[in-house]
Amino acid sequence: MAFSPANRKGTINGVIFVAIFAAAATIISEFEFVKALGISPLVIGIVIGIFYANTLHNNTPKEWSGGITFSAKKILRFAIVFYGFRITFQQIAEVGMEGFMVSLIMLSTTFVLGTWAGQKLFKMDRDTSMLSASGASVCGAAAVLATEPVLKAEEHKAAIAVSMVVLFGTIAMFLYPLLYNMGFFDMSAKEFGIYVGGTIHEVAQVVAVPASVPNASAEMANSAVIVKMTRVIMIAPMLIILGIYLSYTAKRSGGEAGGVKLVIPWFAVYFIGMAGFNSLGIVPQNIVEIINQIDTFLLTMAMTALGIGTVFSKFKGLGLAPVYTSGLMFAWLMVGGYFITKWVVAVF
Repeated sequence: MAFSPANRKGTINGVIFVAIFAAAATIISEFEFVKALGISPLVIGIVIGIFYANTLHNNTPKEWSGGITFSAKKILRFAIVFYGFRITFQQIAEVGMEGFMVSLIMLSTTFVLGTWAGQKLFKMDRDTSMLSASGASVCGAAAVLATEPVLKAEEHKAAIAVSMVVLFGTIAMFLYPLLYNMGFFDMSAKEFGIYVGGTIHEVAQVVAVPASVPNASAEMANSAVIVKMTRVIMIAPMLIILGIYLSYTAKRSGGEAGGVKLVIPWFAVYFIGMAGFNSLGIVPQNIVEIINQIDTFLLTMAMTALGIGTVFSKFKGLGLAPVYTSGLMFAWLMVGGYFITKWVVAVF
């Protein structure tokens, strides 16, 4: 346990270590030329983290790793819950059926594509293929970890899937705003928000993309997060369907259908609850603004910790099959997602 008596000191030191980097990222983001470029502290945080991970990482005490992991996982989920103070149910209704349909179509098609391509085209095993597909189609590393107990997969297979999520999710986080700023995406602010939320891997990366677009509207940022959280919530029915499928295939092959443990990302449910509370307008606006400032710092901590975990040497020795599979899903999410978003918005 991260905060057990034996690990507490190291965990706290690790969290403080990440917080110092996040504070530096926050200060840098306030520089005028950085503001002019529209670069958020979240993006600066992950860049600092990646730089540190691939230069001075060996100097980090092992005891601090629990705090770094705590920042990347627990603090992230806490921050996403309180991101609900930026959202109201009135705004959710505005995204409506468009966001739901984009989420549903992209999740289902990406999972099927990744599972099929990983096994049939690139000859990966079933578990690695499905774990990689769940990470790309739902919500990144959290989806991989949620899917692992359903598949009863080995830990190193989950590690491969998480590595691919970090790699291609980070690429998307930088590439999307760059292409949008260059005019490659013929989309309104709301359409781009739906597109981002429906196609980018990690929740924090979705938050970072609109923040990296100069003069991005609140509508863009809110649409992106709402659609992304719709995808996250869909992990529950996806895991139920996957469990039923695995039980069915086990019976067909003559094996025993084991029990399926359903892991629900409760932080997504709490996010909706927080948005509902914010919709009541009980909390004064100045207090909401303070909460949002604190929340931005916590998200910066999470992104920094994610960067610190991105050691390029981890990708060596994996073979190219995971890269090919995840790259194909990334291309589908980016290109296919664009046309699907345009189609869905036009229809609904």
